[in-house]
Amino acid sequence: MKFYADTHAHTLVSGHAYSTIREMAKAAKARGLRLQALTEHGPKMRWSCGVYYFLNLDVIPREMEGVELLFGVELNILNPEGTVDLPEKVYEKLDIVIASLHEQCYSMEHSEKENTTAYVNALKNPHIHILGHPDDGKFPVDYETIVKTAKETGKLLELNNASLSPASFRLNARKNALTILDLCKQYEQPITTGSDAHVDTDAGNFCYIEELVNYCKFPEELILTTDAEKIKTYLKNMKAKNSKNAQNNATIIREIADFMKQY
Repeated sequence: MKFYADTHAHTLVSGHAYSTIREMAKAAKARGLRLQALTEHGPKMRWSCGVYYFLNLDVIPREMEGVELLFGVELNILNPEGTVDLPEKVYEKLDIVIASLHEQCYSMEHSEKENTTAYVNALKNPHIHILGHPDDGKFPVDYETIVKTAKETGKLLELNNASLSPASFRLNARKNALTILDLCKQYEQPITTGSDAHVDTDAGNFCYIEELVNYCKFPEELILTTDAEKIKTYLKNMKAKNSKNAQNNATIIREIADFMKQY
């Protein structure tokens, strides 16, 4: 199985990653990718970039080293209500939007029901496209509810290569990923694949993902990253569905200023 797109990776501006945009693009090219998404952590993750980084992404070329680039965010889900750490007026304009649970930003004392509710509410957010690494057993959830909600909302669940690494700090990721894949087969729910690379040598690295999807005979037609055009079409359709009349810059800046007061 060949993968041509990576929908989850970080550059050094995320604070705990180590490569530049161009280094990530060059590495993606070397792996044969046609599309590389760079999804920096939201500002609630300590030492990550601030809100104005995401406002200024239009200055960056959308192609480097022969690879098409998408610029987005990995939002931090902050509570069971599905609150995230950027204003909607910022992340709705990005190329690709992931939402994830991280122990640095979300209490591990929440119950399975509350964790499931957090994911469900994130999936119901019209401007979130992907649920990032829902395999982490530190946040127990009802996976059938998650898969069914993704199906109902037209969102994607992520198979995360870093989660499946033997060095991963995520709990029971392989077992949980197999559960997710089994349910996705049952409900014909598409998935995406993210390297979750924090250094260029891992850009487009799907070695553990490839082993897992082959092991469970997961249908290739449900993996959108096996064709760069499939994931691009998906994102384009989501954008068209959720398009709104643009607000003027002064209004957006006021909304951002109000949002930032909480930090």
